[in-house]
Amino acid sequence: MALLPKTPDWAAGLRAEWHPGEEKAQDYLGAFLNDTLEGYATLRDRPAGVSTSRLSPYLRFGHLSPRQVWHATKRAVQTASHEISLADQDKFLSELGWRDFAWSLLFDRPDLASTNFRPEFDAMRWLDEPDMFTAWARGQTGYPLVDAGMRQLWITGWMHNRVRMVVASFLTKHLLIDWRKGARWFDDTLVDADPASNVMNWQWVAGSGVDAAPYFRVMNPVLQSEKFDPDGEYIKKFVPELRHLPVRALHAPWQASPAELTRAGVRLGETYPCPVVEHRFARERALAAWKASTG
Repeated sequence: MALLPKTPDWAAGLRAEWHPGEEKAQDYLGAFLNDTLEGYATLRDRPAGVSTSRLSPYLRFGHLSPRQVWHATKRAVQTASHEISLADQDKFLSELGWRDFAWSLLFDRPDLASTNFRPEFDAMRWLDEPDMFTAWARGQTGYPLVDAGMRQLWITGWMHNRVRMVVASFLTKHLLIDWRKGARWFDDTLVDADPASNVMNWQWVAGSGVDAAPYFRVMNPVLQSEKFDPDGEYIKKFVPELRHLPVRALHAPWQASPAELTRAGVRLGETYPCPVVEHRFARERALAAWKASTG
């Protein structure tokens, strides 16, 4: 149908990363069960390397069904030549359960993409700051883990699950921008943009959803980076202008010494942005906005 982009070819990164079709979906499933399921429960939060199933696009477009994945996982654990922890199996299968739960929620609340599940959030005073949203969408916030995630999304059409939570928290709490804008951006850019899971998870992070994380839980992007990308491999891959910084400085370049920045070829505000907002200020502002909206 001649629908593939040519000038410009904006899909090159997606094409290098993904191979659509049922046959490829089965290949991905087999590789995950053979190589990645073991250790999944503890490693799935690490964005560097392959630590998750990466089956979500194939589930989204029906190249795999949840039932196929469920039964294939059970068989793999039972027939593996080495013991696979039931914790790994159960954690992975619970993710399939969350996917189905999201669809049951959307069935019950067809307006979930546009309406807060918790009506008290209707009074929330979100900020209308297009420049801040653009910095977030382009991976230019000055927070390396957030920027790495947003660039991974733009290049590959996908983002690691832990980083999705971090960037969503950053948008809704550090920048005080409405979760619906973030959800629409994900809808536009994710190869696995699932109509149910996407909005359920955005509302969960924002605090407005079912059984949501409390609004006062503001993820610190520096601590998240230090904990889940301790060697900075994920950041180095997607924010290459920082790759020569010492590891401890990768997570917060503005804390690096002038000598460290010079040796790494980093000029804050030029080759890499300064933070668009300071963490402590952003957290206090977000909590004040929430208290004001709830009276």
